[in-house]
Amino acid sequence: MNIAENIQDLRDKELAWLLDKAWSLRTVEFPNELVVSAPGAKTYITDHHRNKRHTFVNISVTGNDCALNCEHCKGSLLDSMNNASDPQELIELGDRLIAKGCEGILISGGADKNGEVLLSGFTEAIAYLKGIGLKVLVHSGLASRESAISLKNAGVDQVLLDIIGSDSTIKEVYHLDKTTSDYSNTLSYLADEGLEIVPHILIGLHFGKMVGEYDALEMIMNSRASHIVFVVLMPKEGTPMENVTTPSAQEIARLIAIARILNPQAKITLGCARPPGEEKLATEEYAIKAGVNGIAYPTDQTMELAGEKGLKLIFRDTCCSLL
Repeated sequence: MNIAENIQDLRDKELAWLLDKAWSLRTVEFPNELVVSAPGAKTYITDHHRNKRHTFVNISVTGNDCALNCEHCKGSLLDSMNNASDPQELIELGDRLIAKGCEGILISGGADKNGEVLLSGFTEAIAYLKGIGLKVLVHSGLASRESAISLKNAGVDQVLLDIIGSDSTIKEVYHLDKTTSDYSNTLSYLADEGLEIVPHILIGLHFGKMVGEYDALEMIMNSRASHIVFVVLMPKEGTPMENVTTPSAQEIARLIAIARILNPQAKITLGCARPPGEEKLATEEYAIKAGVNGIAYPTDQTMELAGEKGLKLIFRDTCCSLL
């Protein structure tokens, strides 16, 4: 069977079967460890760990500006980032951060009308930051071959990329005149340059519904990525999605378990974003059973479950893509 047929076959299985299969594969391929990521985007204090917010920092090279004004965000995700709108400002910010003990940064920002975060003008600044000892991750958005070459020349450690598996989601949520082929092409351009790619799947992006997530998984599998991050839509106040109902913990678990079964040697992480409350706890508990290698900002209850499953907790105050 091809990848699409394998995915469809597994979607017809019972969730309990999928979880058992996923967990058994995880125990064979990976050590009995769960990485707990707590980067400095927010304060994280639990019975098990207290993070240091200066260790890993998010930076926007566009300030609060984004040309897309996506339905789920309306630019609000940029509000909490440090701003560095030109290369010299980025260099100076990097110097200040490393003096505080910072170990790594995620460089991101708002996208232009083509869905790309324009980073080509920051190549020399990024290379400087690498030279002073920072881990440098970038969130590229859609990228051209030229942009991929620029990121390679800059020496970035990882490229994070949201993969959208539905043309309608790209148009209706991101307001982009693009198709899923553009995301596949971006994966190819980045891979051709030998860059480490960590693709993300945002579950429920289409107004809380699962539309294209399995197609996104197929695209990622075709790229042979060695690490997949799953995040869940967080309905944000003041956006058209503030009142949507997100996918259930069981639906999320099914997708993650299928990803584990079809990618037994790939690292899989439940990332930073997911709605709070009881569903957050349920999502985290299912994610452990589905064989993830790491979770960002888990609850104390989740970490206790991990211990019951025989997993040793490894704490890192860096991005969850850095397992």
